[in-house]
Amino acid sequence: MAEKERIDFCTICRKETEYELKKRNIKKNIKDVEYMFNITIAICRECGEEMSIPGLIDRNIQEVDKQYRDYENIVSINDIENLMKIYKIGKAPLSLALGFGEVTITRYLSGQIPSKEYSDIIRMALSSPDFMQKRLNENKDKIASAAYNKAMEAAVQLEKLFSVSDKMLRVISYVFEKLEEVTPLMLQKLLYFIQGESYALNGEPIFPENCQAWVHGPVYPEVYDMFRNFKFNPIEDARFAIFECAEDVLTEKEHHTIDLVVNTFGEYSGKVLERITHEETPWKLARRGYADGIPANEQISMESIKSYYTEKSAEYDFSTEKGLKKYITDIIE
Repeated sequence: MAEKERIDFCTICRKETEYELKKRNIKKNIKDVEYMFNITIAICRECGEEMSIPGLIDRNIQEVDKQYRDYENIVSINDIENLMKIYKIGKAPLSLALGFGEVTITRYLSGQIPSKEYSDIIRMALSSPDFMQKRLNENKDKIASAAYNKAMEAAVQLEKLFSVSDKMLRVISYVFEKLEEVTPLMLQKLLYFIQGESYALNGEPIFPENCQAWVHGPVYPEVYDMFRNFKFNPIEDARFAIFECAEDVLTEKEHHTIDLVVNTFGEYSGKVLERITHEETPWKLARRGYADGIPANEQISMESIKSYYTEKSAEYDFSTEKGLKKYITDIIE
């Protein structure tokens, strides 16, 4: 529905009038249970009555559908689509692998709302690779071998995500949520800055992983392996949809720390961020004795990151975006 065109025919005024969109609560009974839904309505600016405008009914249906699913904790169509992407499996094979009828997932993707029982099974498959592997093995004889092999391979690849800590995974997932495009190079540098910012604000690391002083700046080797296939391209990894259904292990302070970094350092390309790290003491110390362009995997000590970012925070005030932006500008210039 095109919200910019705020003119339509009012049946009360009997002419084209301007209208505005507002929210209204309605009560609706579903399976003998009363629910309160907040839907969008169009109000004529002249007579104050509700108007029927193109697309509004479809919008209301979508609003009620989403709110009902939220009330009952039912998976969304997007959840099911993410599950198919993660395990590289089609609608019919997924239905059979989960123990459903062959067309069940097709119906859900068309808008039919799953039962709570089936929704919980889908959610478990989306949040637990072990659960999905178990279902695949239980129903192996019901699906084609090609579909089974592809889904099992995806499950094994998914387990590689858990080679790093829960905190690291959550930080990466949150960065993906906040930024539209993130290349592997950019991600590596943002993780390093987030670690430094965590020391500056909270006096402790946000995740336990150590980074190394590679030629192109600080790198977390496990994260590098995780996304190496994307090379210089933006990361599009369906596997991270798994965290949408999992409990968030980040604290409010940690979210704030990441927000500060994303809103400042996140405005720059990976190459610019690389330049910044090359001007910082922790990377320089770890690279001491290596000429430019010479590969090395020397560890950047946590203590050097803590010392440097604590010192610079005292100078620039890293608790504010203004302070961080001033620091970045001074480094670049």
